[in-house]
Amino acid sequence: IMQGSVTIIGYGLAVLGAGIGIGIVGGMTTQSVARQPEVAGTVQTIFILAAAFIEALALLGFVLSLIK
Repeated sequence: IMQGSVTIIGYGLAVLGAGIGIGIVGGMTTQSVARQPEVAGTVQTIFILAAAFIEALALLGFVLSLIK
């Protein structure tokens, strides 16, 4: 039972980190588009790519928490 509890806490921390990361990246994307609207398409593409990498790391944390 203790092993499962530690795993859930570890996955919770991984998801928290991913949420903070996407929040920071999203905020910086909004700032950059507000400063230079003409590069919105390029910045949006970079944001989607960064968000995908962050989510992949969160999913990797979930998978590793399931492996004993």
